[in-house]
Amino acid sequence: MSVEPAARRYYSRGMFVEEPLPGRAPTVAEEPPAARLDLSTVLAALADPGRLAIVRALAERGEECCNKVGELAGLTVGKSTLSHHLKVLRESGVTHTRAQGTLRYVSLRREDLDEAFPRLLDAVVGALEAS
Repeated sequence: MSVEPAARRYYSRGMFVEEPLPGRAPTVAEEPPAARLDLSTVLAALADPGRLAIVRALAERGEECCNKVGELAGLTVGKSTLSHHLKVLRESGVTHTRAQGTLRYVSLRREDLDEAFPRLLDAVVGALEAS
């Protein structure tokens, strides 16, 4: 028995795009494997001040519940905006999301990023601390 995909997935302008097929429920996009991390995609994800604040909070605290990340980052945005920021970070390969029951925990993919782009996260977090 063949299972039809629920969405068309592709990369466009360095970002992962997932379009639901007509009549199908959208699926959650996965984070890219470590071997497919792309510098321009990672930098595009880090270009937003809100996402930078999330990265800094995760660098300081480690893994954290998605519900608390926005508060720890000092963001005053709605749930949908926070969800969008977390999705962009996950799809670019900056973060990893782990499900535990009904909760989702997010953490930096520091090892994968450090292997692909040495000292990038240290430079980003250090630049934030210096400002």
